[in-house]
Amino acid sequence: MTQTLLNLLAIAVPLAVGFASLFAFTTWLERKILARIQNRIGPNRISLPFTRFRRLFGLIQPAADGLKMLAKEDIVPRDADKLLHLLAPILSLVPPMMVLCLLPLELPYATAGMRALQAAALDNAVLLFFAITSLNTLAVFMAGWASRNKYSLLGGMRAVAQMVSYEIPLVLSAAVVIMAAGGMNAQAIVEAQRAQWFIFTPWGLAAFLIFFIASLAETNRSPFDLPEAESEIIAGYFTEYSGFKFALFFLGEYLAIFAVSGLAVTLFLGGGAGPWVAAYPALSCVWFLAKIFALIFVMIWLRGTLPRLRVDQLMGFAWKFLLPLSLLNLFVAAAALKLAKPWLSWPVGALVLYGAAVALSRSHRADAAPRTYSYAE
Repeated sequence: MTQTLLNLLAIAVPLAVGFASLFAFTTWLERKILARIQNRIGPNRISLPFTRFRRLFGLIQPAADGLKMLAKEDIVPRDADKLLHLLAPILSLVPPMMVLCLLPLELPYATAGMRALQAAALDNAVLLFFAITSLNTLAVFMAGWASRNKYSLLGGMRAVAQMVSYEIPLVLSAAVVIMAAGGMNAQAIVEAQRAQWFIFTPWGLAAFLIFFIASLAETNRSPFDLPEAESEIIAGYFTEYSGFKFALFFLGEYLAIFAVSGLAVTLFLGGGAGPWVAAYPALSCVWFLAKIFALIFVMIWLRGTLPRLRVDQLMGFAWKFLLPLSLLNLFVAAAALKLAKPWLSWPVGALVLYGAAVALSRSHRADAAPRTYSYAE
């Protein structure tokens, strides 16, 4: 019993401390990358007090932001439901913290004769991942409802509609991998990609693109950040949150990005597979985190590049494009796995999926015409 508790602590403490530290680094990294895209410098002024270390490329900025959040006053609206107003940011943080334990991230040390410590090697890990992350929808709506603010409620309703809509193609794209691997065990899915990553198949590439786009919407990243569109509804569902409660929403959003990126690495990019892993197994953890940060870099890149969608475009893209394409991809994957002929699955599968994507795009595209302007005489 004592050894079991020690093993659980050896798993939970590195995950909690490690990903919280990576959250701070990721906020700095995002601000630096966006500054580079927009021809700015980014944070570079905060230095370590009472030391010779000046600026350090602004790496101390996240610590300063954290202290600022702790020092800010917690303002609760007079008519708000105070209990739900308190529970919403906590509930938004719990699901991403829990699902991080389901990733096949082997910590590079051994205890009690174990080869390596893995958080939770469950047979239904992928199913449990989606079940737990769906709780975040409740937290978002709870925040909008409890604030007694029309802007917050509108942002919460937008978020719920968006997350429910994009969760369907997200799950369907993962179902393709489950069908190919023959199970929902995360480690078994990684082992099934030992010879070839699923992303290097036509159905796997299509599923990865659908999964990645849907994950952007699930985590409210640009260009799908409609629930917090400041030009329309101020800050969305967390308009009435300040101080440390706002920081909890912020932390939960970034942990969700880590979690969904980790699941994408598990399903499509071979998990911790990479060069020299066979000789040095500890590199598995390094490669896993490197792939996660590669996906996060693409998310940041898209944020600094693409404009925000309209609400009708957002919902139409999920129901009229991603959903039919993900359903078609299920049949393409089933046919490719049944035939087991890679030389045939690539040209035929790619042609079918590309043709369907073009047809869906054209069938739902509004007739464009040159703008005409009229002026007063």
